Amino acid sequence: MMDEKFERHEIDMDLLNKYLEDKDYLKLKNQIQKYNPVDITDYIESLDLKSAMLVFRLLNKDDCIDVFSHMEKDHRTRLLEAFSDKEVKFIVDELYFDDMIDLIEEMPAGIVKKVLRHTDKSERNLINQFLNYPEDSAGSLMTIEYIELRSYYTVRKALEVIKKTGVDKQTVYTCFVTNEKKTLLGFVSLRTIVTNEPETLIEDLMDEDVIYVHTDDDQETVADVFKKYGFVVLPVVDNEKRLTGIITVDDIMEVMEQEATEDFQIMAGMSPDEDDYLDQGVFNLAKKRIAWLLILMVSATFTGSIMTHYESLLGQAIILTAFIPMIMDTGGNSGSQSSTLIIRGLATGEISTKDWLKVFFKEFRVALVVSVVMSIVCFIKTMVVDKVSVPIGLVVSLTLIFTIVTAKLIGGMLPIIAKKLKLDPAIMAGPLITTIVDALSLLIYFEMAHIALGI
Repeated sequence: MMDEKFERHEIDMDLLNKYLEDKDYLKLKNQIQKYNPVDITDYIESLDLKSAMLVFRLLNKDDCIDVFSHMEKDHRTRLLEAFSDKEVKFIVDELYFDDMIDLIEEMPAGIVKKVLRHTDKSERNLINQFLNYPEDSAGSLMTIEYIELRSYYTVRKALEVIKKTGVDKQTVYTCFVTNEKKTLLGFVSLRTIVTNEPETLIEDLMDEDVIYVHTDDDQETVADVFKKYGFVVLPVVDNEKRLTGIITVDDIMEVMEQEATEDFQIMAGMSPDEDDYLDQGVFNLAKKRIAWLLILMVSATFTGSIMTHYESLLGQAIILTAFIPMIMDTGGNSGSQSSTLIIRGLATGEISTKDWLKVFFKEFRVALVVSVVMSIVCFIKTMVVDKVSVPIGLVVSLTLIFTIVTAKLIGGMLPIIAKKLKLDPAIMAGPLITTIVDALSLLIYFEMAHIALGI
């Protein structure tokens, strides 16, 4: 039978608030235990501090830790500030180690001191070791709570180890095999262990073709490995291939969300920011945006310089100015289309930097088809609706062809170049590509007009 807690998907906050207002804490406790910890977290975060503390203290031990782990930073901070030393010690003792590291990294100094008071010397040394790993590295993401077996163990011995230590581990479904020096030898699944005879050696069951990451690998590299192989857990080793920890899929999902958010922010011309929008101040948001806007503003002046250079040409054929917005917008949109697809391909591993030639020719062919169709429609529109002369219509239509082809090639190639230079491909998207294409499209337009019209 399905656990009662998972039978409901939507928490009844009105009912819980009624019990809270009526001070019917027994009913509140019984009702809230029917919900998933994620939903309980949402409810507690909606309450004032006094009510949040009260409801939190009504939770059972397991839900209490799950709820605390799911909380946003600000809500964790306010609870820890209000907790008694006994409650802080309980949280410290029950949190998984990687969650403990995250907590210490994000909390104010006063809270960190309060937390560290309740750790022993060996645990503090381990915490310091983890804090020394580079930010956004595999070492900073991993946890030390995993099942470790020896190759000479029998299935019987392995099951004894799992039963004895598994309750405090993040996962028991994949066990890692090491030697006395902690060198990673392989892995074995719990299913394989329980379906074999008690005297079978782990050495005969383990898979030696183990894929791992190093402690100093970037989190984006780790995410790529998870996506490529579909793992739920990944071992982390040091330079001597000693097992130092594991990364679980739930931790890497947060990284993937963070990386995607950063890419969107960069593509929109903003500096990456991990904080939630509503939690940030006006000046902080402005600071994150203004740098990119200044860069784009300065680069956009090149467009103005080009128009100034061709001022005499525009004076003799003023009708040319009417089509400038259309040409620039079409070029920018074409480049953004290509860059978005290529950035996604690079992020998912579908495209690598070695595929640049394939991308170039594919984008070139796509651009030819798109540009020819667009230019035909444009020519008909300029003749029928705008009623311009045939030479002007041809200049606009031919410019559109060259602009779209150029924009799509730039949009396709720049993210690959960025990746090759170990830069974020998203930097080469959105406003930056649009600015580059705007300048090039104007140059093409005015030069074609100069040649075709002889002015």
